[in-house]
Amino acid sequence: MNTKTYKIFIAFLLLLTFNLSHAQQNDKEKYRYTKTPNGYLMVLREGDNVLALIENLAKEQNIPSANFTGIGFAQDATFGFYDFSQKKFHPKTFNKVEMGSITGSIAWSGEKPSIHMHGVATDDKFDAYGGHILALKVGTGSMEIYITVNNEKLERKVEQPLNANVLQLPCLK
Repeated sequence: MNTKTYKIFIAFLLLLTFNLSHAQQNDKEKYRYTKTPNGYLMVLREGDNVLALIENLAKEQNIPSANFTGIGFAQDATFGFYDFSQKKFHPKTFNKVEMGSITGSIAWSGEKPSIHMHGVATDDKFDAYGGHILALKVGTGSMEIYITVNNEKLERKVEQPLNANVLQLPCLK
């Protein structure tokens, strides 16, 4: 093989390697959920923003409303305790915790999905923390979220005097 042919061959291999690597990255980004008989199963990976990906799924699949449960390891879990007198959350972040339980619901607030999530996290000493989840990022390993879709579209609206985003139920007929 002469030098020119060798250089072309090496350039071809580099280009092929880049394209395969890029395709694998795109596949990794693409496959975060699969359809199940009652909804979806999400398997999220390290660094994923759980709330944002559930919101994206609700938009992409036009989910009318749903409830969900989950488990997995969290790099960061930010809980918020709602202070009714100040009408705001007081956040506290825990790092490298196991999410022993995640539960929540998907509704809509106008044109935007509204995610309400609670959970319980434990640290390496098995101390548990729980409540309203304001932010959640997947840690080493994965996080599994099982979403059960409901047929009826549900809305959330901010209600006063609490300034809380409350799920609205339709009137029974």
